[in-house]
Amino acid sequence: MSDQKTTEWLLLIHQIPPKPNYFRVKIWRRLQKIGAVAIKQSVYVLPDTGQAYEDLHWIVKEIIEGGGTASLSRTVFLEGISSVQIESLFQAARNDEYGKIVQDTQSFIEDLTGSVADSGSMVLKKKRELSRIQNRFNEIAAIDFFDAPGRVAAENILMECDALLRETKDNMTPAIKDFAKMRNRTWVTRTGVYVDRIASAWLIRRFIDPGGRLKFVEDERYKPGPDELRFDMFEGEFSHVGDNCTFEVLVETFDLASQAITAIAEIVHNIDLKDKKYNRAETIGIQAIFSGMAATCGGDEERMERGFMILDELYASFGALFPKSCNKKQE
Repeated sequence: MSDQKTTEWLLLIHQIPPKPNYFRVKIWRRLQKIGAVAIKQSVYVLPDTGQAYEDLHWIVKEIIEGGGTASLSRTVFLEGISSVQIESLFQAARNDEYGKIVQDTQSFIEDLTGSVADSGSMVLKKKRELSRIQNRFNEIAAIDFFDAPGRVAAENILMECDALLRETKDNMTPAIKDFAKMRNRTWVTRTGVYVDRIASAWLIRRFIDPGGRLKFVEDERYKPGPDELRFDMFEGEFSHVGDNCTFEVLVETFDLASQAITAIAEIVHNIDLKDKKYNRAETIGIQAIFSGMAATCGGDEERMERGFMILDELYASFGALFPKSCNKKQE
């Protein structure tokens, strides 16, 4: 896009009322999120693409509805500023953001190379932290329209962090290595299942014990039989530990963390514990889906079946595939 004669840009010119202050900040954040840069006060530019047009169209609408004025045009710059100069503005903005990624990974590396790296819970915490940094990198890369030089350094240090995390995990002894001992068991939980128990059962059936049987009991203090394991219930073999929900405990115990599983764990945690610990945009929508499912499905078996479908789709939405050993058809 460096040829000035052929480069077309989308130009947003707007004026926002001085009050309320939050509205001005809101529009500024919208523009930052889609990657727009300012070429002068209240004048923002983006490369002319279909996605950019749609994004700016909705921002124009929002500004007008908020009492401001805005216009959107398609333009070619002939004098005063060149396309090359505009591209450099985009690169500078992305370089600053990539630089923050590099900065944020420094404490990550220090923790893994120091004495802090001494527990499975620390490894799980660091996997979540790296997942959040990686998600932020992906957001920046999506609006890196002109290949900012800082991207290389950010990519390299993220790869270094991932390799260091894998090395730390390999040097530790997982809580359970012999999955065979967990096969074909009966997994017991309380009736009236909801998000944490449904997600935990999904994790068990998809990754831990595909041939396992689920059993629902009324008694919170149920005593297990010889081949039974309890989850998310009083004195259960797998239940809440500290501020981790049962799903998170299973992930840590069986060393199942991945980018997709970690994302689901954070969503389940926020819904189950209601503490807003993880700032995931999907949480509200997933919670609404599970609430609607619980309202329309009376029995535990039906809730499990519907919940498994939701979690399968959520898992796939994070770009993950089930392992070959997973028998998804067996519910």
